[in-house]
Amino acid sequence: MGLLHREELTRRLGLIGNEALFIDPLLDQSQIGEVTIDLRLGCDFLVSILTRRPYIGTVKSDPSFRGIASYFQTTRREFGDSFMLYPNQLALTTTLEFVGLPEDVHADVLTRSSYTRLGIHLNTMIQPGYRGCFPIELFNESNNPVELVVGSRIFQTRLFQGSFKSNYSSAASPRKYLGNVRPTASRAADDPDLERLFRIREKR
Repeated sequence: MGLLHREELTRRLGLIGNEALFIDPLLDQSQIGEVTIDLRLGCDFLVSILTRRPYIGTVKSDPSFRGIASYFQTTRREFGDSFMLYPNQLALTTTLEFVGLPEDVHADVLTRSSYTRLGIHLNTMIQPGYRGCFPIELFNESNNPVELVVGSRIFQTRLFQGSFKSNYSSAASPRKYLGNVRPTASRAADDPDLERLFRIREKR
């Protein structure tokens, strides 16, 4: 497994086919660094809200289950607008860029150092062959609200080439978040293991 550097990133951006890297819009070539590509904050947000429910359930067959999306409020900001992220607040969003990863490349997505120092921390992995805006889970670990400007370079991605090609995007293996262009609430409740575990618990 190898970390892709600027020359290889630029080469793949110019390709067509399975080895191609697609990023749109790439507003500034300076977003391509030595071993990372800067990504921008998108316009749509799902903001976690307090409800009267005691917890977020994840088992659909549980009589107390309520759709996970109901614990979030949708909001949108235009390019250049501010989004305030408050202490201990979770907000789901996406990158501004739509990204198509090659079948042999996976991505790590992190906050840029300047935003990590404000208490905004992100570290997530994107599977090879992914198509869509990168999903982002923002959380403010600081004691103060933080202003985030839509379209600003808040994130950076490192791309790693593997020794095999993935079938992540094939129809034979449907994925929960493939092709998303807006933030999507957790689909943890779609995991079949949870239903099996719930039935085991109910038999006790």
